[in-house]
Amino acid sequence: MVNEKYQLWCEKAVADPDLVKELESMKDDGAAISDAFYKDLEFGTGGLRGVIGAGTNRMNIYTVGKASQGLAAYVNSVKQNGKIAVAYDSRIKSELFARTAASVFAANGIKVYIYKELMPTPMLSYAVRRLGCDAGVVVTASHNPAKYNGYKAYGPDGCQLGLEAADYVLSIMNKVDIFDEVKTVDFDTAVKNGSIEFIGDDVIEDYLNCVLACRVAPEADVKSLKVIYTPLHGSGNKPVRSILRKIGVKNVTVVPEQEMPNGNFPTAPYPNPEIRQAFECALKLAETVKPDLLLATDPDCDRVGIAVNTGDDYKLLSGNDVGALLLDFVLSRRKANGTLPKKPIAVKTIVTTELCRKIAADYGCELRDVLTGFKFIGEQITQLEEKCEENRFVFGFEESYGYLGGTYVRDKDAVIASMLICEMVAFYKAKGLLLTDVLEELYKKYGYYFCSQKSFTCEGESGMKRIAGIMDTLRSETPAEIAGERVVRADDYEKSVSRNLENGTESKITLPVSNVLCYYMADGSSLIVRPSGTEPKIKLYIGSVGVTEEDAIAKRTALEESGTKLLGFYNNDMHISKKAEHKLLCPAFYLF
Repeated sequence: MVNEKYQLWCEKAVADPDLVKELESMKDDGAAISDAFYKDLEFGTGGLRGVIGAGTNRMNIYTVGKASQGLAAYVNSVKQNGKIAVAYDSRIKSELFARTAASVFAANGIKVYIYKELMPTPMLSYAVRRLGCDAGVVVTASHNPAKYNGYKAYGPDGCQLGLEAADYVLSIMNKVDIFDEVKTVDFDTAVKNGSIEFIGDDVIEDYLNCVLACRVAPEADVKSLKVIYTPLHGSGNKPVRSILRKIGVKNVTVVPEQEMPNGNFPTAPYPNPEIRQAFECALKLAETVKPDLLLATDPDCDRVGIAVNTGDDYKLLSGNDVGALLLDFVLSRRKANGTLPKKPIAVKTIVTTELCRKIAADYGCELRDVLTGFKFIGEQITQLEEKCEENRFVFGFEESYGYLGGTYVRDKDAVIASMLICEMVAFYKAKGLLLTDVLEELYKKYGYYFCSQKSFTCEGESGMKRIAGIMDTLRSETPAEIAGERVVRADDYEKSVSRNLENGTESKITLPVSNVLCYYMADGSSLIVRPSGTEPKIKLYIGSVGVTEEDAIAKRTALEESGTKLLGFYNNDMHISKKAEHKLLCPAFYLF
């Protein structure tokens, strides 16, 4: 079957010369052919994401076209004369894939609005709502390495596509011949006849004004700030600099070698603001500029990472730390200036720090937990909007550097996050405080909540089987203790069951079904395991809490080591021992 698919592609995949060359180059490489064709690239609520290249398991104009035919069918099933918005980032072939999608939509009788240049993901979410579209697509692989690209689909509320809609799209994709049954028109011809229209500058300006309206500390002296910013070769350069200029930040130095869009990411092979490597150029520049703050946004500008001045050095703060700081800042400033709504609501994901629960409680703010994925935070805003209560939403965030401080979009937004962070740094600077000082105050007040994440990459078909095997074993064999601490509760989001291991009772989990396992220890620490929905990885989320910094660090280290062994990995390598494959740890470790 794999070879038959390969031969068919050699015959018919001729529209992109790069694919023709790649197909020819793999003719004697059975492993390469197998990996490219052993399955179809999966379409889910996150859309598509995969390695760029030839094959059914790759991102290319044909897989993008097939997904677009499915999305077009979905829109046409719910709305006559539907509309779809399209955006793309700086990645390799992003513009080509965006135009491919637009051409398919137009061929299916759908009006298309497409940005005329690369734009952040949140600006796609905004365009969907602003233009009254029935769906949206942004071509991006977010913070993945250069060899990846992706296709994120959105519904009319500006959230990523829901499960029912995604299933409909997939059902159509499964029926459509990838070469002969995907409708398409010439892009330029469709622009001329009006079925494809470029999104105007007025939409961009309206978006920026919506962000501007979400300031919480306009009194902050942002003019005194000195900022280094890097878009990491991505789409954030123009909008982030525009919003900082609008609030009055005058002294912004852009990292020159990372300013221009480049899908090869030559100075940041892993364009992820979560890791120090992405900051290397900015930190080098900081030696001479001496900024108060370093900002880095990922290629599609929905995530932002920061490094802050500690007095004699620069420290990268985690997504959990920034989320806690921003939540406290937003709540305190809105309370002080009288704009905090009655019964305020903040939303976080289940893998995000519990420190925020303590902070929210102090301000009488309800803190809601949702599954991993910002679409679930967006859904909470939509539900509030349906009740005309969207003003109750004050902040949404996830540990993976995603934040939102308004209701104008339904996705994380590094543009507003950059604005709020600058306001926050300037506000505390006027009080003689660094962000590290403020964070320490929060720890002393509420406890030292330290979090970390470990990811284990398992690529290809064998990797998928390995991840599935790990989850199956953990699901059937609940650990009695982790890192010497007794496990008191185990939550299985796939089975929608929360088990109290102390009294043997069970309760139903009301959040949507998801392949996630959570273990909570008697001392308040936690360990959460989930396969990534967008990458060939299994992820481990560690949360420790201590009365002192040293105590919390020691607990976190022990949890990291125990969790790594629990998954069957050692020293972060990808080799699982035969013993670990059979039973991840000794039988005495488990409750049966």
